[in-house]
Amino acid sequence: MILSALATSVGINLGLTVLLAAAYTLLRRRPPYVGVYSPRRPYAPPEPWLPAAWRRTEADVHAAAGLDGVVFLRIFVFSIRVFAAAAVVGEYKYISGKRLEYFMTSKPLPQHFTVLVRAIPVTNGVSVSDAVDKFFKEYHSSTYLSHTVVHQTGKLRRLLNDAENICTKLANLKSVRRTSGDPPGKFLGIFGRNDLVGKYQKRLEDLEENVRMEQSDTTRSRQEVPAAFVSFRSRYGAANAIYIRQSDKPTEWQTEHAPDPHDVYWPFFSTSFMDRWISKFVVSVASILLILVFLLVSAFVQGLTYMEQLETWLPFLKNILEIAVVSQLVTGYLPSVILHFLSSYVPSIMKLFSTMQGFISVSGIERSACNKMLRFTIWSVFFANVLTGSVLGQLEIFLDPKEIPKRLAVVVPAQASFFITYVVTSWTSIASELTQTAALLFHLWGSCAKCCKRDESKPPSMHYHSEIPRVLLFGLLGLTYFIVSPLILPFVLVYFCLGYFIYRNQLFNVYSPKYDTGGRFWPIVHGGTIFSLVLMHVIAIGVFGLKKLPLASSLLVPLPVLTLLFNEYCRNRFLPIFEAYSTESLIKKDREEESKPEMAEFFSNLVNAYCDPAMKPIQHSSNSDDRT
Repeated sequence: MILSALATSVGINLGLTVLLAAAYTLLRRRPPYVGVYSPRRPYAPPEPWLPAAWRRTEADVHAAAGLDGVVFLRIFVFSIRVFAAAAVVGEYKYISGKRLEYFMTSKPLPQHFTVLVRAIPVTNGVSVSDAVDKFFKEYHSSTYLSHTVVHQTGKLRRLLNDAENICTKLANLKSVRRTSGDPPGKFLGIFGRNDLVGKYQKRLEDLEENVRMEQSDTTRSRQEVPAAFVSFRSRYGAANAIYIRQSDKPTEWQTEHAPDPHDVYWPFFSTSFMDRWISKFVVSVASILLILVFLLVSAFVQGLTYMEQLETWLPFLKNILEIAVVSQLVTGYLPSVILHFLSSYVPSIMKLFSTMQGFISVSGIERSACNKMLRFTIWSVFFANVLTGSVLGQLEIFLDPKEIPKRLAVVVPAQASFFITYVVTSWTSIASELTQTAALLFHLWGSCAKCCKRDESKPPSMHYHSEIPRVLLFGLLGLTYFIVSPLILPFVLVYFCLGYFIYRNQLFNVYSPKYDTGGRFWPIVHGGTIFSLVLMHVIAIGVFGLKKLPLASSLLVPLPVLTLLFNEYCRNRFLPIFEAYSTESLIKKDREEESKPEMAEFFSNLVNAYCDPAMKPIQHSSNSDDRT
C-alpha cells in the first residue's frame, strides 16, 4: 500500500470521526433524541459530555455499570501500560481486590445462597420436587432452606413473546391515534373499516387467556425438568453443595453456581448432560469452520490492497483503477471497511453458538462468546491478514517451529500499513458508537412509520462479548508492531483515548447493566494480553535474527518462557479468586449478617426468587399501554 492511499484512509476516517462527534453533540440536546442518547437519564440536565465523562470517578462507574463496567474501562488504560510486567500483575491484583471488596460490601444476594442442581434422578411415581426435597433434607439438613423446580415452558414463552409484540403494536397504534387525530374507526385516514386497535385488543385478550391456560396445564401436568434451584441458609452451605460431589454417580446430582435471578437464561434447562456434551463438540467444530471461512474473506480483502492483484482479478476495471483517487480509495480505505463490516456480524454468531451449548445464564453465554470472539479475532483478523497478505501459501510457517520467529519477523511488518488503516477505520466505528447510528436510524424510521416504533423505555445493555475482544486486538497490534513498525502506536493510542471517554459516557447515559459478574471478564483480558506479549517476544527474536545479531536474539529467548511462567504464577495467585470465594470470606460474611433482622425478610423472598417469569401472572389493562 502506497503512502498516499494510507493518507487518504486517515483523512477520511478522521473527518468522519469529527463529523459523528459533532452530530452527537448537536442531537443529544434535542428532546426527540433523548430516548436514543440518554435512555438511562432522560430527565438529567444536558451538559458537555466530554468534561462530564472525565469527572466521573471509578466509584461512579461502579454504581452505574457494576464491576464489569469498571473492568471494561480499565482495559483501555491497562493496554497503554501493558509494556511493564509490573503493570500486568498490579492490574490483576487490583481487579481481584475489587472483586473481594465487591463481595464483602454487597447486600445479601440470591445467587450467593443458591445452587443449580441438574441431572436429578427420579423414579416412577416420584416427582422431581419430592426427590430434591428428600435428598437435601437428608444430606444438608442443617443448611437447606427451599427449592424451585424448573418446568418446561417453551410453548408458554412463545405465547408470551407474541403477547409482548401485540402489546407493543397496540401501544404504538394508540399513540398514533392520539397524535394524528384520526377518528376511532380509522388509522392514518387509510383504513376506514378495520378497527386495528380493536383487532389487536381482542387478539391480546385471547393470547392472555391462552397463557393462563398453559400456565395451569404446566403446573397441573407436572411438566418438570430434572433441574432445580436449591437455596440454603448460608453462603457457606451453598458453597459446600457446589464443591463437594453429591452422589457416587458423577453424572447425577450435578451442582453449579446459580446466576442472579434476572440473569437466568431459561430456555435450555431441558438439555441433558449428553445433549450439552454433544452441543459443545458441534459448536467447537462450527467455530473452527467459521474461522476457516473467514480466512478466505481475509485473503480477498488483502487482495484489494494490491493494485496488481486487483487488475488481474478485474481486468475490465483497469482504466478506472488507474485514476489516482479511485486507486487510493480502493487500496487504502475499502479493504479495512469491508473487514470491519463483515466482522461486525460475527459476535452475534458466536453468541448463538454459546447459547446452543446450554449455558443457563446470559452472563455465562456472553463470557463464552467473548472467549470465542477473542480466538476468532486473533486468527481471522490478525494472523489471516498477516499470512495471506505478503505471500500466499504462508500457512506452512507453523510446520517448522525453528523458523517461526524469522518468518513472522518478515510477514508481520509487511502488513503494517494495512493494520494502520484498520485502526483508523476503527476511529469511525467507535465514533458511531457515540452517535448510536443504528439506534438513531431505527428511531427515525419509527418516527416516520409510527406503527413500527421501537420500545425506547428499556435501555440497551453493553455487549461485552464483542467489545472486549476488539479492544484486546488493538492491544495486540500495539505490542506486535512496537518493534517492527512503531508508526502504528499513535493511531492505537488515539483509539484507546477515544474508547475510554466514549464508553465512560455510554455506560452512564445509554447502557444499563443486564448482569454483574463481579469482574469475571478480567481473566480473559489477562490471557489475551499474555498471548500478545509472547508473540511480541517471538517477533523480536526473529527481527534480531534477520539482522544477524545472534547474541541479542539469544538473550531474548528466555523472555517468552519467563512470560509463560509469570502467567502460571498469576493463574495460581489470582485466578481462584474469580472462580470461587474462600471459606474465610464466606463464613466471615455469614457471621456479619446472621443477627441482622432484615435477613428474615431476605430468606422469605428467597423462596420465590427463582420462579420462572413465564409462570407469573400476566394481565393487560384496557386503560393502559403497558403489560404487567
